[in-house]
Amino acid sequence: MTLDTTHPAAAATAPVPSTGPAAATAPAPALAAATASAPVELVVLDMAGTTVVDDGVVEQAFARVADRVDLGPALTRDEALQYVRDTMGQSKIEVFRHLAGGDERVAQRANEQFEIAYGELVDENGVDPIEGAGDLIDALRASGIAVVLTTGFSPDTRDRLLDALAWKVDAALSPVDAGRGRPAPDLVLAALLRTGTSSVASVVVVGDTVSDVLSGRAAGAGLVVGVTTGAHTLEQLLAAGADVVLDSVRDLVGLPAFAGVAGGAGVAGGAGVAGAAGASGVAGAAMGAASAEPVAPVAPAGTAPVEPVASVAPVAPVAPVASAAPVAPVA
Repeated sequence: MTLDTTHPAAAATAPVPSTGPAAATAPAPALAAATASAPVELVVLDMAGTTVVDDGVVEQAFARVADRVDLGPALTRDEALQYVRDTMGQSKIEVFRHLAGGDERVAQRANEQFEIAYGELVDENGVDPIEGAGDLIDALRASGIAVVLTTGFSPDTRDRLLDALAWKVDAALSPVDAGRGRPAPDLVLAALLRTGTSSVASVVVVGDTVSDVLSGRAAGAGLVVGVTTGAHTLEQLLAAGADVVLDSVRDLVGLPAFAGVAGGAGVAGGAGVAGAAGASGVAGAAMGAASAEPVAPVAPAGTAPVEPVASVAPVAPVAPVASAAPVAPVA
């Protein structure tokens, strides 16, 4: 892992892979018109399932723990595994405390075994980034936007993954670095403090779990983005309060907030975008849309392309209405 606090200003960088704009399940004009109060200064990215391929590795590690540690009679194995799925993204020690019925000694032992099991699986299967995640991180930082990675893993497991990926980021945080794990806001707020970001309105939070979304919402982040490359579905992420749900983190630069990022299209409605009405009542709220270039309308499949609208001449100001005679007071 490389922690790099320098922010090259808009340096040239490899473009982020793009699958091109596609139809949004929320109205594209609403996505494109959405605005917020501050430009993006910080992007907080989850790891497993968001920027790092999971492929069930977390569940497999939990299964190995269940084979090695007696978690007690509180839950059956199937119930325990379902709880693990439901709480993806949360601090692993907190998950084990629940599974162990509050027995701290058992929870600590299970957590230690989880770290061992996850390391074994990394050695057996390797570590793969989500396609385009590394290029996205480079493009964001080259544009002057800080990037912080967050996870429910311990620092040892987190750093093992990052060393294998060799990404340069501004910080990488685990619950022990912040206070509480997700869905509490601590990781997001710790990222803000570490990077000197001016306000929570300038923070974008991206994750694949309900816990990621709830954490971003609790922190007051200006934009909370879900991705469907991990544990939870589009419907679950929207129900938790995500402003926008994308097919992949690499599509982030398709949002208007990132119009100035290298490789970014600056248009809402990138591959697989879904929006939910936010506090402003606009579907798929995104920051900084006002700075984006106008987007040419996309013709529906099977129809002739829509011609761009010609520039409209300025409308002449309306002449002021002549002053009316004073109205006599009513008797």
